[in-house]
Amino acid sequence: MNLSGKKINFLGDSITQGAGASDISKCYVSMLGLNTGALVRNYGIGGTRIARKHVPSENPVYDQDFCLRAPTMDADADAVVVFGGTNDYGHGDAPLGTIADRTPDTFYGALHTLFTMLLTRYTDSKILVLTPTHRLNENDPDCNGLPLKAYVDVIREMAEFYSLPVLDLYAASGIQPNVPAMQTRYMPDGLHPNDAGHAMLAEMIARKLEQM
Repeated sequence: MNLSGKKINFLGDSITQGAGASDISKCYVSMLGLNTGALVRNYGIGGTRIARKHVPSENPVYDQDFCLRAPTMDADADAVVVFGGTNDYGHGDAPLGTIADRTPDTFYGALHTLFTMLLTRYTDSKILVLTPTHRLNENDPDCNGLPLKAYVDVIREMAEFYSLPVLDLYAASGIQPNVPAMQTRYMPDGLHPNDAGHAMLAEMIARKLEQM
């Protein structure tokens, strides 16, 4: 797909919103638009999750989960990019659930809900799923006693179930903040990419979209 002039919706959390970048123009969404000529639409909201939180957050903005927000995106997108999951691990309280779930109240169920919604709303569009990148303390057990990789694996599994292409940033982003030199270069706070990290993401995502 030639990205020049294409309308691309980006649904995500703080990384999509631009956290870690020195300016919004340096976030991966903006950089992708600048580099390719695509019309990018940024629907990233910091602190949000894919699955629904059971106990309300102190900041209600964090509870605008992806399933709630997906129907509000512009409907004329040529492509939709979904980038989430790290906050489901980091501060969500929804159980992982099972592949049989069909409500946003579990991680499996939320992915079913989200992907079905996107495939229904964007029938003629390309949909790309991104896995979370590595982060510091990613092996610490969350509220479900799970590491980040458990969420990465479910995202991969559910994208395969719906035959959606995946850009596996966990496996191949080149960003691993548990290596001090890599943390300094790409992700100083251990979670949000800096300008260099955002630039790397923009390049990888654009390359993947161009192959679709």
